[in-house]
Amino acid sequence: MKRIIYLLACASIVMVSCKKMFLEEMKSYDKFDESVFTNEAQTGMYIDRLYNYFFASYRNPLQAESITGAYDDAKTKMTEEFGGTVSNWINPNRNLQLASDADAYYGAALTASVTNNPYTRIRFCNFLLEKMDGVGQALPESFRRTSRGQMFFLRGYQYFQLVRRYGGVPLELKVTLANNTDAAIRTPRSTSSEVFAQIAKDFDSAAALLPGRWENSNTNYGRATSAAALAMKSRALLTAASPLFNKDWDNPGSAKWQAALDAGLKAETQLTTDGYGLYGTTAREWAEMTYKNDNSFNKEAIMVMLLSSTATSSVGYNNSWENQVRPKDYNGGGGISVPKAMLDLFPLANGVRPTQANGYVDTFFFENRDPRFYRTFAFSGTKWGRLNNANKTTFFYRWKVSATGAITYHAGNQTSSPAVVRKNSNPAADTTALNFSGTDIFEYRYAELLLNIAECYAAKGDIGNAITYLGKIRARVGIPSANNYGIGTLADKYAAIEACLYERRIELAYEGKRYWDIQRWLLYGGVSSDNPTANTTTKLGLTPINGTNRTGYYWQSKTFSPANTDPLTPADRSILIDPDATPAAFAAEIAKLKTLYQNKLVMTPLDQAMDRDGTTPVNILFRPNYYLSGLTSTILSFNPWLLQNVGWLDYSGGAGTFDTTN
Repeated sequence: MKRIIYLLACASIVMVSCKKMFLEEMKSYDKFDESVFTNEAQTGMYIDRLYNYFFASYRNPLQAESITGAYDDAKTKMTEEFGGTVSNWINPNRNLQLASDADAYYGAALTASVTNNPYTRIRFCNFLLEKMDGVGQALPESFRRTSRGQMFFLRGYQYFQLVRRYGGVPLELKVTLANNTDAAIRTPRSTSSEVFAQIAKDFDSAAALLPGRWENSNTNYGRATSAAALAMKSRALLTAASPLFNKDWDNPGSAKWQAALDAGLKAETQLTTDGYGLYGTTAREWAEMTYKNDNSFNKEAIMVMLLSSTATSSVGYNNSWENQVRPKDYNGGGGISVPKAMLDLFPLANGVRPTQANGYVDTFFFENRDPRFYRTFAFSGTKWGRLNNANKTTFFYRWKVSATGAITYHAGNQTSSPAVVRKNSNPAADTTALNFSGTDIFEYRYAELLLNIAECYAAKGDIGNAITYLGKIRARVGIPSANNYGIGTLADKYAAIEACLYERRIELAYEGKRYWDIQRWLLYGGVSSDNPTANTTTKLGLTPINGTNRTGYYWQSKTFSPANTDPLTPADRSILIDPDATPAAFAAEIAKLKTLYQNKLVMTPLDQAMDRDGTTPVNILFRPNYYLSGLTSTILSFNPWLLQNVGWLDYSGGAGTFDTTN
């Protein structure tokens, strides 16, 4: 049976009834006291419960870093990766600026019982940190160190989630009795620079107290480590150096870029010593990393969510991804249709961009692509195994009985694209029980750390080192080294930064990272309310996302089928495209698919636009004040001393004055 990260079994000497009573008591601040920390077993239960508060809802890679404590995939659905859902935040017919429109993640009004929100989680971290230096001194020193280290890690992780949603927030570093009428505890908002400094300090403290790898991996694998702390510091400081928070981002000598680079290099050095690194040396191993070595140390996994295959909800939590990505003929939820821009994004096999000049033809998007393309997407004829059928394939096309008649989708696979996402799917998944998949989720991979370092070098104008680190990512999956692994010669730091952001889109696709890259680089429109002159999209040579839309298309039979019979024969569908076959066999099957398409299928526009408001097609519009949300009416009402963000209206309807980027 698989364990869930951060929700580990408590010591067996603790009676189950006592455990349940204690965990219930944690739902109210006044029902447990510092005596908890005189007992190693109960302290362990306290820590495990807090991990549960942070991560128990994290069941899907699209949710990565979305809303710590209550995960969802709303951020990913605002990117190029996922069409068809136009939230208010990217809808041109909405204009969010009232406090009542703001992101509610910050918290809610005081209640008699504990609610699982950011400052509750911070309070629990602070409580243990204080008591470990008091009554907790009776506990073994090694246990005290790792207990405190985990709290520093979780507190830093939570503040990072807050600062990149709202900018500067109040820093609460000790336990106070919540009371909205006591002026003595009215903590104002710190600047974002102050919050990032505290985050870095917390991760440094965690790194000093935690092991790089836990000795007892049978019970501790998945807990915070010094490796995770150092890597998270790299991620946080990279965000702090990016244009969203750094008005001096265009200066190669910016201290923030240097701090981010130093953090990344320090993490790389220590993680290498601790046995971390890129998993595997082939594209096949790249795809296997999330389901091989299951439930045991994986050198690429810096932070990993271990999930359960049990159907018993009280024992563990299941992965929701496997069911979401599998098509109907796998008994899945229907799959995630891939927008055309994503199909046209991945490099060619030699690493160059897929342009017409480089020989790319979008009609045959499946030809001659980056090895990661065939592990990220499934399309007609692709080998996508399941339990007891390793060679199963599926097809995505439709036919009509007449020009205006009924439409039928092969095998019920009603998609708005000729391809669906398959990344992080286990080819041995039990398709009779997809809702109970136990495939693990990587929240932070070693590859991301290397990409962080590459980006820092690029921003500092060190193009050579930026290419070196990008090359490590590409070499692992088998892209030839010629022409800098297809990256070519980069003209300047802007081209180097763009190359780093491009590589992140490929390597980290469908891992919940894209929104945060868009946000910190202001890629919707190039400017934010607090940085109106950033001009990032122009300088990086990128088309703003604003004004664009996600599009798809069908593979449709060229001929009508009056009897509503499938126009493709079983022989047509005998194609088996296996990227692990010999190069000649793989090329032959790709050629068969191309011939089949040319003979019997045609690219057909969608019946309705992917991006629409009701039935009306729309283009994306993400306004400059959205990059960092304002505080909600509820928060401002109960905390009137807190200032509202620039670009948002406060509780009384006045313009916000708090500069979130200082």
